[in-house]
Amino acid sequence: MLWLAVVASGLYHGVNPGMGWPLAVSAGLMERSPRALASALWPLAVGHLLAMLLVILPFALLVTLVEWQRQIQIGASLLVIAFGVFRLVGRSHPRALARIPPTQLGLWSFAVAIAHGAGLMLVPIYLGLCREASLDRGHAAADALINTSVSMAVLVALVHAAAMIAAGGCLAWLVYRYLGLKFVSRSWFNLDMSWAISLVLVGAIALALSVAG
Repeated sequence: MLWLAVVASGLYHGVNPGMGWPLAVSAGLMERSPRALASALWPLAVGHLLAMLLVILPFALLVTLVEWQRQIQIGASLLVIAFGVFRLVGRSHPRALARIPPTQLGLWSFAVAIAHGAGLMLVPIYLGLCREASLDRGHAAADALINTSVSMAVLVALVHAAAMIAAGGCLAWLVYRYLGLKFVSRSWFNLDMSWAISLVLVGAIALALSVAG
């Protein structure tokens, strides 16, 4: 179930135009080549993946503190909720994002994912996946537990990023090949509110499960 949540969050991030698939469409149209579209997807995927790892890996180290696991889960859930509320209250985009050249897609994708809290959405899911492994290894050596946690963090980030770029890439290809720019202009909608609400919901569900567990 939690792995389905990892994939679902990736698909959700992928269809969100704010994560960059329109830039891939733009690259394909400017060069009049589907290869340019595909080439633009790679830095978008790498940037998103690195952003996920940057957020998740510190929690991979915290998971080794088995006796504090419940408190860590509760703290992470509250952090996700707080960031979601912050996004609801302040919907303006960081000005620093506008200073990143369009040619630096990887850096742009990384910065956008961090600014929007995309990685935070994965943290409660990741901690849930680590819970059983951490409890089973509670009396094992610390380095074995760290290796397990880090491996899980990398796997979660990879699966999520793969789902994200698959969804975004398919949508970019459909727009480029069949739907055209009119579809983008007519269908473009602001996902800031739904994104913030999603963060709050994910955090609230994780908090409820942590308290109940």
